[in-house]
Amino acid sequence: YESARQKIASIEEDRAAPGSRIWLSLRELNAYARQEALAAVPQGLRDPQLVLGSGSATGSATVDLLKIRELKGPAPGGLIGWFLSGERPVRATASIQSGRGRAMVTLQQVTISGVTARGTVLRFLINNFLLPFYPEAKIGQPFELKHNVERFEISPAGVTVVIARR
Repeated sequence: YESARQKIASIEEDRAAPGSRIWLSLRELNAYARQEALAAVPQGLRDPQLVLGSGSATGSATVDLLKIRELKGPAPGGLIGWFLSGERPVRATASIQSGRGRAMVTLQQVTISGVTARGTVLRFLINNFLLPFYPEAKIGQPFELKHNVERFEISPAGVTVVIARR
């Protein structure tokens, strides 16, 4: 965790040298993601795990969606509340494209207890569980990378953050 935290801090604090390449191994990313996820979501989340592919990432965890929703306001009642309560295995896969100081994250699928969410259900999950915790998140639309990051190179072993030469 500490190794990843220091590398990420060097990027976020604009201390990374122009033209540098910062390597974050899958092990570092998992340690960092685990600690940060549990700090952001102190209830309703267990065993977060990250798996990388070529240009993709899959996050999984055991999740109680009702407990997580309660962190940001009143939880839905009735049938929706019943459906969301209780721990369930959740897995989300996204493709990540980046270059020239821009990136786009496209959510490929979200699976809850073996059932894949699509369309309206997927939008509901994004609006009620992702955006309340990360209101600036851009899903399915391009965005500018910050801190002079040129691009990410994602492989199953880890991520290389490429800093622009300026």
